[in-house]
Amino acid sequence: MSDTGVLVGQADSGEKLPQILLYGRANRHGLVAGATGTGKTITLQAIAQGFADAGVPVFAADVKGDLSGIAAAGAPNDKILARAKAMGIDLRPEAAPVIFWDLFGQKGHPIRTTISEMGPLLLARLLELNETQEGVLNIVFHVADKQGLLLLDLADLRAMLAHVSENSKEISAQYGAVSPASIATIQRGLLQLETQGADGFFGEPALKLADLMRTAPDGRGYVNLLAADKLIESPRLYSTFLLWLMSELFEELPEVGDPDKPKLVFFFDEAHLLFKEASPALLEKIEQVVRLIRSKGVGIYFVTQNPADIPDTVLAQLGNRVQHALRAYTPAEQKGLKAAAQSFRPNPAFDTQEAIQNLGVGEALVSLLDDKGRPSITEKTLIRPPASRFGPVTDAERAAIRAGSPVGAVYDKAVDRESAYEILAGRAGAVQAAQPETETTAGDKAAARAAEQAAKAEERQRLQEEKDRARATQATIKAVTSVAVPIIRSMGIMLGKELLRGMMGNTRRR
Repeated sequence: MSDTGVLVGQADSGEKLPQILLYGRANRHGLVAGATGTGKTITLQAIAQGFADAGVPVFAADVKGDLSGIAAAGAPNDKILARAKAMGIDLRPEAAPVIFWDLFGQKGHPIRTTISEMGPLLLARLLELNETQEGVLNIVFHVADKQGLLLLDLADLRAMLAHVSENSKEISAQYGAVSPASIATIQRGLLQLETQGADGFFGEPALKLADLMRTAPDGRGYVNLLAADKLIESPRLYSTFLLWLMSELFEELPEVGDPDKPKLVFFFDEAHLLFKEASPALLEKIEQVVRLIRSKGVGIYFVTQNPADIPDTVLAQLGNRVQHALRAYTPAEQKGLKAAAQSFRPNPAFDTQEAIQNLGVGEALVSLLDDKGRPSITEKTLIRPPASRFGPVTDAERAAIRAGSPVGAVYDKAVDRESAYEILAGRAGAVQAAQPETETTAGDKAAARAAEQAAKAEERQRLQEEKDRARATQATIKAVTSVAVPIIRSMGIMLGKELLRGMMGNTRRR
């Protein structure tokens, strides 16, 4: 381990030139790219363990299962030892401290968030809603917020959708049209999510970001591994979850500028899924988060086959780059190869485009930021071998690591507290209880209708009172603004931090 950064590898040139990813520039993000089978996972493993050794927590998705080997000490063969010796590395087999996570709770601790924290924007992406349906979902969230109804799990959201549908006339008059067709589409989307196993993802206890930023007793950072071999079968759920996590980090972490070491390094494997079919508005928000999150001390590293998978506005922000081999047999692949070559700072000693095609396994073109934030000249590099195991841990090893985890007692058992579903069910029960249980007579029917009308009238009155309060608030703000604009602006900033949702529509935790 270098005192200044993570040793990525050694330049394969006339002189031994170590390629070091500086800790102080690690929050300027990065890219690890290359075709399948060229060594991306080993590169990711070596870099992740390097950060962990330096006391920097890491989050990474284990898409194929083999990244889990970082949790076990390696058993290097003669070829690996010879490469390490040639690079001047004393390769001592060592495991990194690891916490296993799994949205489905099978291969790691369950990761949960609430419907409210996910927010309507990301949930609309997850449900593949159109603009009109997303608007209805926004209304549902707004009504829940106004009525103080917690949306924790899918049952809560279903109950809230039914509530809005039943009171659509009053709600539509206040917030805009709520059509039964849109409600039905959202409900079907929730059913599909449930069949994919996502119902376990929504609920409590919700993930605390502090538990992703732990350090082990020996000072090393924990590597948080998300078991994603099953999750990747639902690519929209996979990418939306990682986007949610990225946005949570952006919203919750304080500004730190450029720290000596990052607070967290986040590896986004199969990064092309994040941008696939994303709307222009969502792409703009992703670009904003990537651009601004570095001031929170977080480094985002996209792992994908081709840099062309990433929009130019995001790619331009990735200062640290490792490019493994690419093959170009079709016109589209040749175009991608050219784009990849042009994204590197040229080296007069070789043609970058040709070099990318001729790289062997475990070799890469590397360009990293120097201490002044400038990209270094691209070098053909032998990637350093990791000290941990090549290949996955066994089920028994995973179970033992999970049993000794510092967070198992917090997340392994679900909690179900009173929320929208229970409250709305209670209201419906109260109305039903007011109706007679004896044989119905004309008078009984009249009484039942009266009770039902009274309940609806009460609901209409409550909605009208909310509307009146909103109008009164607007009138008050308008009046005060005319005499104290600077004060109102200051108050508005403070209120915004408490009441408004974040950039991705997710609720800001207090």
